[in-house]
Amino acid sequence: MPIIRREFLLQSAGLAVLATLTARRSWAADSPRAATEIITKLVAVNDAKIPVWLATQEKRADHRWLGGSIGGNGIHWVQGTTEMISSLCCGICAPGSTYFQSQELVEPLRLAVAYLLRAQHADGTIDLHTSNFASPPDTAFAIDRMYPVYRLFSGSGLPALNEIAIDLNTFIQRAAGAVAVGGIHTPNHRWVVCAALAQANAIEPHQAYVDRAEAWLAETIDIDPDGQYTEKSTLGYSAVIDRALITTAHLLDRPELYDPVRRNLEMMLYYVHTDGEVVTEASSRQDKFTRGSRARYYLPYRTLALRDGNGRFAAVARELERNHANQLIDLITFLSEPSFGGELPPDSPLPDTYAKVFSHSNLARIRRGRTSATILADNTTFFSLHKGAAALDAVRLASAFFGKGQFSSDILTVEDGRYVLRQVLEGPYYQPLSPEQITAGDHIRMAPQGIVKGNRAEFRTKSNVQRLEVMIGITERDGIFTLDFSVTGTPDVPVTIELAFRHGGTLAGVEPLGGSGTAFLLPSGTGRYTVGDDTIEFGPGNRDHTYTQIRGALPKWDGQSVFVTGMTPFHHTLSIG
Repeated sequence: MPIIRREFLLQSAGLAVLATLTARRSWAADSPRAATEIITKLVAVNDAKIPVWLATQEKRADHRWLGGSIGGNGIHWVQGTTEMISSLCCGICAPGSTYFQSQELVEPLRLAVAYLLRAQHADGTIDLHTSNFASPPDTAFAIDRMYPVYRLFSGSGLPALNEIAIDLNTFIQRAAGAVAVGGIHTPNHRWVVCAALAQANAIEPHQAYVDRAEAWLAETIDIDPDGQYTEKSTLGYSAVIDRALITTAHLLDRPELYDPVRRNLEMMLYYVHTDGEVVTEASSRQDKFTRGSRARYYLPYRTLALRDGNGRFAAVARELERNHANQLIDLITFLSEPSFGGELPPDSPLPDTYAKVFSHSNLARIRRGRTSATILADNTTFFSLHKGAAALDAVRLASAFFGKGQFSSDILTVEDGRYVLRQVLEGPYYQPLSPEQITAGDHIRMAPQGIVKGNRAEFRTKSNVQRLEVMIGITERDGIFTLDFSVTGTPDVPVTIELAFRHGGTLAGVEPLGGSGTAFLLPSGTGRYTVGDDTIEFGPGNRDHTYTQIRGALPKWDGQSVFVTGMTPFHHTLSIG
């Protein structure tokens, strides 16, 4: 459908209509004082963003992408434009905002929505220019962001905003038509698609939307008994899934979908350090080893705290309001969903002293007050520890064993209170092919990609097989961790333990290695890493060699790395705490 350009002349009559926003009773006025306080914070944060958004908007009248937001790479992008629309919407609709009822924002909003419609392909999809093109899942994300804007504008009673809402609904329904038949390419996309279809259906009911959502939901939610989703994306997509399932549960009347959200939120009580930083080491997505708070979980925690009367969830929501208000993206939810500002139940204590194993994730979490540690299998980082502000981001082990000696245990076991990680490696050599194999042509068989492989190891007899067995046992007492290393088998194999501390602290008791200023040896005794008043002590050290960048192992960690080295048979005990 072609876009109809409308003239928005907000003269005195128009402003009189716009002023009816004041007459409409804001649900926020009925909200508890605490909700009003966080709304006030969020309004101030959003107000500071609006000039930045307006500065990034394309304003050249003859430009193809007039109205779109220009990203940092110079490309006009739908994702940034939907964020801009949401921010401007909050400004114009939030009592207390500098931009409340502002004529200044109407034309930028109109142009931005017109851009969305032009950027939409004929099939209703949009592009994510950094990677995905004609993308149904990215289209679903856009629906999710625009749905509350549509609700606010269409219910405003203001002709200016109602006209914009009409175009927004055109965008949403075209998009939903694409999402209702389109595919996905990551597990979380299924639930984002369900939420988007539920939102479009809430505006204009279509059985095809509901049927498609039900088809995805029939696959069942990909959550394990620990409360972890398939992607283990604790800083990114787990929160996306929680939010999508809440939306779907509400709009499609599927209350059973709140259950996986509860389980994930319970798990996340234990996946956080003392300063609120989320544990990300086990993630299989791009948030692995990144840093951040639980801010994206604010909507799920607040929603389930209200729904269930859950004091622990309420405590997390309040902690995020106190410490991470500038990261919360939920002002538009407060404005569009009156129940979201309800009175939270009283706080219940959050866990800060525990030792908990998440067996399906091959992960253990241990908290002792300000000390927070993670033990992992199926991960090259098998141990990490935070002590207040001091962070040992990773402990890793590598051996110079046939270029494949980076340690990663297949499984984590707990034996009499001891956490055990194991790895067994083989390094074989190969015998000549037999005359019979050569006659059969095994030595010149074609590989699937059409290449002659003359060293078909699977056809050859192994000999001179070398073997390396690694076992790491970890015990904890009063926040002090003892790591027992045993590397046996083939003798005289170089072994290196890397303790990777975060940039920003001060190391003592160590010796510089090379000239980088970020690599050190601990030849003996005890080392210390200090940030402010927090210190992690580690040792004793050992130095049998300086071969720290081992062939086939991972590069040095991006931090301040301290190395302990040895030769097999290698038996060493480190105390960290």
